[in-house]
Amino acid sequence: MEERFQSVLIFGPPGSGKGTQGKFLSSAGNHFHLSSGDVFRGLSPESPAGKLYHRYAGEGKLLPDDVTIQIWHHYVMGLIATNRYFPKEQLLLLDGIPRTVKQAEILERHIEVEKIILLEAEHEEVLIQRLKRRALIEKRQDDRDEEVLKRRMEIYKNETFPVLEYYGEGKIARFKAEQRPLEVLRDILVSLSNILS
Repeated sequence: MEERFQSVLIFGPPGSGKGTQGKFLSSAGNHFHLSSGDVFRGLSPESPAGKLYHRYAGEGKLLPDDVTIQIWHHYVMGLIATNRYFPKEQLLLLDGIPRTVKQAEILERHIEVEKIILLEAEHEEVLIQRLKRRALIEKRQDDRDEEVLKRRMEIYKNETFPVLEYYGEGKIARFKAEQRPLEVLRDILVSLSNILS
């Protein structure tokens, strides 16, 4: 059994600011933020993994669980091998993974979950507007189509929510995602300073 990476999971529906908070926390606390979206979007469309990912993503679907974790693990080992992530010194801030209970079970081999940062939003429309704005600024095609966005919200509710039950309420810290990003960051730092410092 290999050594497991100390990790904090960042959870929330699409558009809740997971990536933003991950970037803030990694630069403020010298942790390593890894967005699974960035891992998969960064796959070469010509590679076998890239072809598979783009086929699923184009339909707003998730990759099969075992394939997802294999690609993710391969990427993390690459980060370690190239001196970009230092598991003994840094917390791994994971955003966008695990997305299903099966992924959480497979990930047990690789990560030790210290805490889950849960970004919650009451109004789905606010998140959809945020995603559309991001699509324009970051030229993200996957955020343009409102039907695909709604489907992603549904997937989050149906498949990702049970993951929180898998880890249990004791690991979860809840934050209001509809505040300004710096206000969310302030709340996270105040609440989790013992883990993040």
